[in-house]
Amino acid sequence: MIVFPNAKINIGLNIVDRRSDGFHNISTFFYPVKGLCDMLEVIIAEDQDLPLTFSQTGVETNCPANENLCVRAVGLMSKRLALPPIAMHLHKVIPTGAGLGGGSADGSFTLVAINELLGNPLGKKELMELSLQLGSDCPFFIENQPCLAEGRGEKIRPLKIDLSGYFLLVLKPDIHVETGKAYSETKPAPWGVSLVNLIKDDINTWRLTIKNDFEEIIFTRYPQIGEIKKRLYGMGAIYAGLSGSGSAVYGIFDREPKDWVKREGYFIRCVRL
Repeated sequence: MIVFPNAKINIGLNIVDRRSDGFHNISTFFYPVKGLCDMLEVIIAEDQDLPLTFSQTGVETNCPANENLCVRAVGLMSKRLALPPIAMHLHKVIPTGAGLGGGSADGSFTLVAINELLGNPLGKKELMELSLQLGSDCPFFIENQPCLAEGRGEKIRPLKIDLSGYFLLVLKPDIHVETGKAYSETKPAPWGVSLVNLIKDDINTWRLTIKNDFEEIIFTRYPQIGEIKKRLYGMGAIYAGLSGSGSAVYGIFDREPKDWVKREGYFIRCVRL
């Protein structure tokens, strides 16, 4: 079986408060980007001696194989079900350390793929519970449709927000943002108007009303990232913002942007939503 774990963007991100468990409560809107995806092959390999073999190509992750979320997902499934020998190959396209959710998507898609190979013994609720053990945003990729996310990001509510027909331009400089450090420097506070109300307004209002609380910190520390957002608006983006804690910045356009060029050290991708 071959599946295509897709990226996501955060449209707005409010860091509401700090929790006693060390995490933060947030409010954000996840939108799947199905035109930007990894490729994952998962097969039952009865003839292999090992319970799991895993290989990877494409974008380097600097992650030991045993810590890869695909491998960890198999481990979680093996605690719930008797698994046959599994062979997996992951080809990475989504850049790491970008705020695009590539690793989380890989792990969640692994859970779904194995479940399907075994005849779907686990329901969606069980898969979402397992995926949360991989990461706070992993349950979103089980749902994989536009969702408001609250709590740590695991409490998701599908919303009928349709951006199909718009173009998305994603730019990621060669900068790694340490998410934990970024969170530690924030000053959590709920917005005066909730994101769920703002996101339902016309997209042309988002530029004035929807923000990402990480931007003030990240753009100050890395002015180069802030310049990308300005550049996207200069190109005619209807809305632009940092995805997660970055370092990827995206712009949403009502027509395909033509005046962008490849830049050394940048990941750049333009897709239709």
